[in-house]
Amino acid sequence: MVAAHDKPEPASGPINERIIKDEKNDASSGEMHETLVQVSSQNQLLRHLGNRQIQLIAIGGSIGTALFVSIGGGLAKGGPGSLLIGYTIYAIMVGLVNNCMAEMVTYMPVSGSFIRMAGRWVDEALGFMAGWNFFLYEACLIPFEISAINLVLGFWSDKVPPAAICIACIVLYAFINIVAVQYFGEAEFWLSTGKILLICILYMFTLVTMCGGNPQHDAYGFRAWSDPGAFAEHIHTGTLGRFEGFLGSVFSAGFTVVGPEYLAMVAGEAERPRTYLKNGFKTVYWRFGAFFIGGALCVGIVLPYNDPTLQNAGSGTAKDSPYVIAMQNLGIGVLPHIVNALMITSIFSAGNAYTYCAMRSLYGLACDGQAPRIFQKTLKNGIPVYAFAVVMVFPFLSFLQVSNNTAKVVTWLATLTQGSQMINYIVMCITYISFHKATKAQGIDRRTLPYYGYFQPYCAYISLVWMICIEGSFGYTVFTPGKWNVGDFFAFYTMAIVAFCTYFGWKIFRRTKFVPSVQADLIWEKPAIDAYEASYTEPPTRFRDEVRSIFMGKRKRENYMGEDPN
Repeated sequence: MVAAHDKPEPASGPINERIIKDEKNDASSGEMHETLVQVSSQNQLLRHLGNRQIQLIAIGGSIGTALFVSIGGGLAKGGPGSLLIGYTIYAIMVGLVNNCMAEMVTYMPVSGSFIRMAGRWVDEALGFMAGWNFFLYEACLIPFEISAINLVLGFWSDKVPPAAICIACIVLYAFINIVAVQYFGEAEFWLSTGKILLICILYMFTLVTMCGGNPQHDAYGFRAWSDPGAFAEHIHTGTLGRFEGFLGSVFSAGFTVVGPEYLAMVAGEAERPRTYLKNGFKTVYWRFGAFFIGGALCVGIVLPYNDPTLQNAGSGTAKDSPYVIAMQNLGIGVLPHIVNALMITSIFSAGNAYTYCAMRSLYGLACDGQAPRIFQKTLKNGIPVYAFAVVMVFPFLSFLQVSNNTAKVVTWLATLTQGSQMINYIVMCITYISFHKATKAQGIDRRTLPYYGYFQPYCAYISLVWMICIEGSFGYTVFTPGKWNVGDFFAFYTMAIVAFCTYFGWKIFRRTKFVPSVQADLIWEKPAIDAYEASYTEPPTRFRDEVRSIFMGKRKRENYMGEDPN
């Protein structure tokens, strides 16, 4: 495995030829194995995330404000029919991206994940652009979640000083992310468990109340789908207005339906990555159906799109969650407070995950010489300390809400970061297409990989076209007659402009070239990862066994190279 501060040159020949040369005699092969293990120990990130932590990060790591609060905006614009269709289509497209990421990440579970893969397998300039885009995306989402916490807290009282909440969140994020990574994983395990509990409560609330189990004894069922209707008009009227309403729901899904990138970013610190990450990526598919598509269906059932409170969401009332609005409309007293409390822990968890990902993306950039090398410096517990210091500057942007309306800050940050999300997926698709071509050119049978993605590379091409279309059109309203506004234009397209400048700027500055398929480095850190996986003598633990061990005594943990860290 290459040390974090060493960047080897791309391979000059097919992977099969190089493996054959390395295995010509047993002595040299054994020496190579020993050297690789020794070098891999210089990696400064430690593999301390276990199976149960990875599975819960996969299930709940990306669930936050959007699914419980921002989804109401999609309902108000498009209505329940457009919301369900839009979320279903978008979830399928991100599922195709997940199919790409699962194959690449389980094969090469390195720190920095798709950021570094883009630089190794496509073009160094693409890796530079992807890394800084993902870093800014994650870092800007931290103050978004802090602002959202203030918004949700307003349900109880608007007398809570926003500055106090900002300071409390910053301190907690700093503490959780400066201790060893296993404590971050432990925090995410319990916080994600709370998210699952919240989703189950909301689903049960929907089912029971729609069947008449509410104080008004009103079995409303799918009434909102007929009165006021399934498809709302947005901006214009008639067919055009309903289509624009559908687009509004799709764009809402673009900010809500996420997932594979967060699981990919823990690859460099996951125990037994080829087993546990594979299982984690497989859960993404049913999570999309159960959480995002199911959430869109439930929201469209419990609340009509023309509800006055929902239509005024974003005015600073701090009661923007469609679920909480529905509970108040039905006269339910205690449940809104329980849901609101769980919603705060869910939003806090999302901000915690963004902090982690921003730190690791900056670390990955430094590993490939695309950020100052000081960001490679880690503490003894494997935390990139200077990357941590830079990332913790961004939460202070949440103080913008002290002098501005909280809801306006939330909306502004959501719009600014949404473009980055599509760019991330575009990069993932391009990287997989290059990876797929490289495996063919170098004679690698993809069916021998830890994860085999079906219907490839067509999944990558389909999702690539879709994401490009969404990235180009999600700010279309600023180009309609009478709607032009410079501020809105930059809110929608700032990150696209930044991506364009960083890609071509680095390409011109470093004179980078696209990596030919036969020279793409598909060995990279694979031998050391193979050696690490082979160092385990016991079979992988099952999720339920690790959960049971919490209450019946923990098993002995192992460090990056399979040794007792104590």
